[in-house]
Amino acid sequence: MPDLRFFDVGSRIGLDQVAALTFASIGKSAGSDGFVSGCAPLSSAGAGKASYFSDRRYLLNLQKTQAEYVFVSASDVENVPAHSIPLVTASPQASWSRLAAKLYTPKIHDGGQAIHPTARIEPGASLGVGVVVGQNVEIGRGSRIEAYTVIGPGCTIGRDCHIGAHSTIYCTLMGDRVHLSSGVRIGEAGFGVSGDKMGLIDVPQLGRVILQDDVSIGAGTCVDRGAFDDTVIGEATKIDNMVQIAHNVKIGRNVIVAAHSGLSGSVHVGDGAMFGGRAGVIDHIEIGEGAKVAAGAIVFKNVPAGQMWSGFPAKPSRQFLRESAWLAKAAASKDKG
Repeated sequence: MPDLRFFDVGSRIGLDQVAALTFASIGKSAGSDGFVSGCAPLSSAGAGKASYFSDRRYLLNLQKTQAEYVFVSASDVENVPAHSIPLVTASPQASWSRLAAKLYTPKIHDGGQAIHPTARIEPGASLGVGVVVGQNVEIGRGSRIEAYTVIGPGCTIGRDCHIGAHSTIYCTLMGDRVHLSSGVRIGEAGFGVSGDKMGLIDVPQLGRVILQDDVSIGAGTCVDRGAFDDTVIGEATKIDNMVQIAHNVKIGRNVIVAAHSGLSGSVHVGDGAMFGGRAGVIDHIEIGEGAKVAAGAIVFKNVPAGQMWSGFPAKPSRQFLRESAWLAKAAASKDKG
C-alpha cells in the first residue's frame, strides 16, 4: 500500500470498468461484479489488489501470489493460481500502470500559504526566503532550509539537517544530520515506461525515499523514489555532485559515490562500497560489502564483496589490467610488423 502521507487513493473500481480502462479481458469465466481496491506487486498483493506478471524471472512469485487479480498475457494464464482472477492483456505492465494511475495520485501542496498551517516545525529550525513547505511536513530543531527549497506534502526532516537552496524534496523520510547541497532532487518519479496499443505510458512510481542519519548528497544529484518499494540510502553514505540514484536502489552504510556515477533501478550496494567518477551499474545488480568500482567502469554482473572491478564491461581489476597490457603489446607488435 503506498504511503498515504504522499499519495491520495481513489475509490475502488468495478471489474468491468477495470477491463475497459486497461484493454483487458476477464479470464476464468469470472463475473464482472468484482472490485479492485488497490495495486501491489505479486509478492505482497492480497484480496482486492491487482498485480501483473511480465517477466519470466518472477514466475515463482506469480505461482505463489495472493493477489485477487493478475494482469497476464494469454500465454501465462495457466500459471495464475486458482484463487486469482487473470486479467488477460497484450501488455500486462501497461495495463497495471493505467489502473494504478487511476487509483493513486501524488499529493500536491494545497492552500495559498507557502508554509502550510499543518506543517510541524520545531523551535530552532530556520527557513530561508521563498521556502515552500507542504501539508503535514515535519522539520526537526536545528535544521536549516535555504532559499527557494520546496518540501512536498508529508515529508519528514530530522534534526540538525542542512538543505541547500533550490532543492526539491518529495515522498521522503529523512533522518538527523543529513546534508543536501543546492539543487538536489529527492523523491521525483523514477524512470518506468511501458507501452500498449495506445502508445507509451509512465509506470506510476508509488514508493518513497529513505535517507538515514548523516547522509550527504551533492549538488544536482537526483534520488528517485521507489516504484513500489523504497529507495534507501544508508547511514553516513556520501554521494557526490551530479549522481543518479534510480528507483528501488538500496545503498548500505558508509558508501562513497563519486560524481557523474549512475546506479540503475533495484541495485543493491553493501556497506563500505566505493564508486569512482562516472561509474555505472545496470539494473538488479548486487555490489558486495567493501567492493570498489573504478572510475568509468560499467558493471553488468554482481561484484563480490571486497573486490575491485574496472573497465567496460567491468571485470576484476587485475584481469582488466592484464588484458589491457596484452592488447597494448599486441597492437605495438602489429605496428612494428
